[in-house]
Amino acid sequence: MALTETTEYDKIKIVNTEYKFVQVRKTTVVKKDNVEVSGSKFYERYTLSPGSLDSSNNFVDTDLSSQPTQVTEICNAVWTNDVKAAWKAKLIADKSGG
Repeated sequence: MALTETTEYDKIKIVNTEYKFVQVRKTTVVKKDNVEVSGSKFYERYTLSPGSLDSSNNFVDTDLSSQPTQVTEICNAVWTNDVKAAWKAKLIADKSGG
C-alpha cells in the first residue's frame, strides 16, 4: 500500500484584459497504489500581477523563479513591456490617490 502525492497546475487563466493578471489553480492529489483516494484533491488558488513598485516608484518585475515552467511561460508571453508600463502607471496613480 503506497501513498503518493502529486501536484498539478490544472488551471491557468489570464484575467483583466489591460493588466493581464494570471490566475493559477494548483491541485494536490493523493493516490493509494496509483488510484486516487476519494476526496483527496486539495486546491490552492493564487493570482500573479506583472510587478510592483519599490519605495522610489521603480517597477519591480514579479519573481517567477518558484513558479512551474508553464506558468512562467504564460506570464512572460502576456506581460509585455506595454502591459508592464500600464500597470506601473496604475500603481503610481493609485499610490498618489489619483
